[in-house]
Amino acid sequence: MKGGKSKADSRKDDSRLAVKKQTKKEKNASKDPNKPKRPPSAFFVFMEDFRKQYKEKHPNNKSVATVGKAGGDRWKSLTAEEKAPYQAKAEKRKEEYERNMEAYNRKLAGEDEESDKSKSEVNDEDDEEGSGEEDEDDD
Repeated sequence: MKGGKSKADSRKDDSRLAVKKQTKKEKNASKDPNKPKRPPSAFFVFMEDFRKQYKEKHPNNKSVATVGKAGGDRWKSLTAEEKAPYQAKAEKRKEEYERNMEAYNRKLAGEDEESDKSKSEVNDEDDEEGSGEEDEDDD
């Protein structure tokens, strides 16, 4: 090649500039297992029922994609009145999730406040001892 970089040379440059991405294990390690799961949307509430019905009608089907495709088509064909019960269930689950998240956040805040109190109590004790020593140094 005349005067240009080869593809191999450009790949080497890219690898030096690449930013290290987090692995799946590192991402999962940062998640709190006690945190409540997000609630399903109306569609996913519908899919819970639809999967059961579909398995009864098609017991030999093992393809998840086929079930998903059929569920999506069925959801699109539903009227607003037919979707209403699923939307109501999803709304209930969302309210429950919000209550659980509030409790979870209060619990986290409570743990943080306790640790802050213990730190401040330790600092207050140090300040009391330290103030006596400072007065001696000033004399």
